[in-house]
Amino acid sequence: MPLTLRRALPSDASAVMQFMREPEVYAGLLQLPYPTEELWRQRLLETSAPGKSDINLVAELDGKVLGMAGLHPAGLALRRRHVMSLGISVASAAQGQGIGRALMDALIDYADNWGQVLRIELGVYADNTRAIRLYERCGFQHEGRMRAYALRDGQYVDSLAMARLHPRPPTWA
Repeated sequence: MPLTLRRALPSDASAVMQFMREPEVYAGLLQLPYPTEELWRQRLLETSAPGKSDINLVAELDGKVLGMAGLHPAGLALRRRHVMSLGISVASAAQGQGIGRALMDALIDYADNWGQVLRIELGVYADNTRAIRLYERCGFQHEGRMRAYALRDGQYVDSLAMARLHPRPPTWA
């Protein structure tokens, strides 16, 4: 069965919780250990509510959810409506198999061609070389380093700010 990408549903909460509780996964994110299914159900419900501009996609292979990625408004400020923040996670056993790239390509297509997004921002731990390479291949550029950005496993770690600007912003013909 080929890889399938689709909108995340609140009913995906259990599958998302399964890989988000893997130490190799949550250590690379701003997530905490011991997530609950209810936490993920609530997040998926909130971001899919009518009127929300968030989009969350899941990647399924053989009926199993192995990754999730989303675009989320960067904030409420009117002057930043053109900006979305990207988050992505892939189950540890499925990393390096093209799932992250497929999710990234789908979100970039959505942002560029449907979502009226000029700028996509993300943060990534400075030692997450696999993710940084993926983001660079997808057109993201380094914009800065945030020292002692977050506590991870008892140590403060740096994060990189990266962003991608729409390469051909829409124009009126």
